[in-house]
Amino acid sequence: MDTRPDTPPNRRDATASPVQSLRWAAAAAALAIAGFVGLSATSADAQSVGELQSRIDAAQSDAQNLASQIELGSAQLATARQQAVSASIREAQLSAVLADGEEREAQLQAEVEEATQRLAEARARLQRAQDALADRLVAIYKGSTPDETQLLLNAQGYDDLTTRATLLRRIQESDTDLAVRVRELRTDVADRLADVEEARDAQAAHNDEVAAARDQIAAARAQAESRAAALTAARDEQAAAMSSLQSQVDGWEQQVQEVQEAQAAAAAEAQTAPAAEAQETVAGWVGDWAIPSAIVMCESGGNYGAVNPGSGAGGAYQILPSTWQLYGGSGLPQNASPAEQNRIAALIWADSGASAWECAG
Repeated sequence: MDTRPDTPPNRRDATASPVQSLRWAAAAAALAIAGFVGLSATSADAQSVGELQSRIDAAQSDAQNLASQIELGSAQLATARQQAVSASIREAQLSAVLADGEEREAQLQAEVEEATQRLAEARARLQRAQDALADRLVAIYKGSTPDETQLLLNAQGYDDLTTRATLLRRIQESDTDLAVRVRELRTDVADRLADVEEARDAQAAHNDEVAAARDQIAAARAQAESRAAALTAARDEQAAAMSSLQSQVDGWEQQVQEVQEAQAAAAAEAQTAPAAEAQETVAGWVGDWAIPSAIVMCESGGNYGAVNPGSGAGGAYQILPSTWQLYGGSGLPQNASPAEQNRIAALIWADSGASAWECAG
């Protein structure tokens, strides 16, 4: 029975019964163990998530580097392709110039051959003319040709003399002119040949320069095309690596999401299970009473009509009349219904806990 003086029920006693302390300690230990297990699982999951996140961060960093390399490679590829196109255009131009030069060189070579032939003919004509003059000189020396003086003295009259003199002069002039013309022809042909050969040699030298320039630009074009092909292959490899990396990142992010969902479910279960277990334990302690059944049995034996003649406390919970009225009860506690007594006892327990009952001390 409650024999303590009437005091406000909101005062809590710092002490509790050994049984109740052990029960609450057991519940706390159970909660602690559950929390530790949940924390262990959470820590493992957190470590897994941290590792995956580190992989994701590293992969994203690699992806950014690859993207920069792809962008740089694309710019270099565009430059290489433009260089290849420009070199190809220049190569075609030089090939056209070289074709024209080779055609001109062929024409000049034909002119050289023609001039060489003409020079040979002129030399032959000159040789023939020289041979004819030599034959005439020999004939004159042998006397087969009449002497000019004798020829003039034997003239019959003035007209015949004039005719003979004119004839002799013409013969001499013809011989001299023939030799001169043949020499001039040979000289002209030789000069023409020299000019044509010089032009041909100059054209050949120019063609060699054009061919060298074309070969050089062709090599530059081939180098640019090779570089463009290499850059294309490198860009394709980088793009494939980027795609593979993105697939890995997607997989890791999916794993992170699954782990986080598992963590949330485990946390919810860890919070719900101890609370339900504690509620079940408390329900076992309380039973159908508003406070632990052990206290009720100690106070009144579970008799709702019990009265303490010394203190006046009544009912199953042995509540003092003043405390009963303080919590809104009417009449005396022992006369109230079980439901009303349960309600008032629950309010007192909520404010003061076990300290409001002597049996709990």
